[in-house]
Amino acid sequence: MRALLFFVALFAGLLASMGRAVAQPAQWTLDRAVAESVKNYPSIRVSQEQISAASAAIQLARTAYLPRVDALAQVNRATRNNVFGLVLPQSVIPSISGPVIGSNNFGTVWGSAAGALVTWEPFDFGLRDANVAAASAARAHSEATLKRTQFDVAVAASDAFLTLIAARETVRAAQAGVDRAEALLKVIAARVSAQLRPGADQARAEAELAAARTQLIQSQQAVDVARATLSQFTGADPAQIDAVPGQLLEPAPEREVPALNAAAAPAMIEQNAAVEQAVAQLHALERSYFPRFYAQGSAFARGSGADLNGVRQGGLNGLGPTVQDFAVGFTVTFPVMDFAALRAREAGQSASIRSERARGEQIAADLRGQWNRAAAALNGARRVSANTPVEVSSARAAASQAKARYESGLGAIDDVAETQRLLTVAEIDDALARLGVWRGLLAVAAAAGDIEPFVAEATR
Repeated sequence: MRALLFFVALFAGLLASMGRAVAQPAQWTLDRAVAESVKNYPSIRVSQEQISAASAAIQLARTAYLPRVDALAQVNRATRNNVFGLVLPQSVIPSISGPVIGSNNFGTVWGSAAGALVTWEPFDFGLRDANVAAASAARAHSEATLKRTQFDVAVAASDAFLTLIAARETVRAAQAGVDRAEALLKVIAARVSAQLRPGADQARAEAELAAARTQLIQSQQAVDVARATLSQFTGADPAQIDAVPGQLLEPAPEREVPALNAAAAPAMIEQNAAVEQAVAQLHALERSYFPRFYAQGSAFARGSGADLNGVRQGGLNGLGPTVQDFAVGFTVTFPVMDFAALRAREAGQSASIRSERARGEQIAADLRGQWNRAAAALNGARRVSANTPVEVSSARAAASQAKARYESGLGAIDDVAETQRLLTVAEIDDALARLGVWRGLLAVAAAAGDIEPFVAEATR
């Protein structure tokens, strides 16, 4: 019995340990966060499906090179009355073939028809090529949009990852502040109990501890919010994300800011693709005002249940197409009066091209401004990062001296509380300053259009 209970307890402990192992958050590095975001973010799939639609449009444009084959078969029961005269083109009154027999009655006969028409356009003055080129340009635009979307998502995920690391460092500094406040409260409580210090000192220490805990709670809240933001891009459960800082807590490398190459930026590549698509569409319009030449061939057969004099044959006569014909020919069509409408469409498309080019100039100017701001922010972050170690060292020395003076009875509680708060702020500033340099490097890389070197350097 004891052996059975032992194995039950062992099995239960194993299940509990497995449950704790499963519940532990996964280790997320910056490169993994970027990769998962690019793979899982919904806007990426939207762009991918747009590429698929553009590929189908290319195949559709290429089908214009193939012959067109139309087939028809019909059976009808109708009257056989026919008259001389003309009917303007329309789609309401059926056509009747055969001689005018002068009859006007409602006697019906069977009729049948079957045939096929093959139409092929041997040459088209470049219209089909232009349509295929326009569809290919649309696909290239969709591919550029996908790359730009992937880049934007990667930048946003990297920024969210940095924000999470910064929030965690703030929690670490805030926890250190709480620990110092608790230690100070113990010292003061002992001195107040020994009637060596007034009770007001203990009340002040308790207030400082409560303020430090509030700051810690707010920092923990920032961590949860940052983790939720990162999960929005990666698609993972926020509780299962545990960010691994990699090199992000180390001083950032001192190297020159990469030069701006606006033409290589994904946003600029996408805009250039939009211009090329608009130009290709204009070229297709310019190929539209030409004659269309069609080689045609037809084979068909008809049957009728009425004789030439209008006498009905009766029975099932006419159900089979018994009279055969065939024809070959060449047809030319030319939309003479479409000239004005086509010129108006070309003018509109030309305006669209100018608009897209102007938008490209605006994007280039925005990228240049973004890069200049990022470079300035990076330089400022480096200067701040060089100064915060001095701030931390001085604040730590001030806090230690203030505490020593208080314990020796030469200082006031206000000095101790003030220096401890200053030390907490200095530690937060120091952690955020180092991350600020990395964030500046990310901003410069994002403006330059390539964050892969940044991700690799921050992860190794």
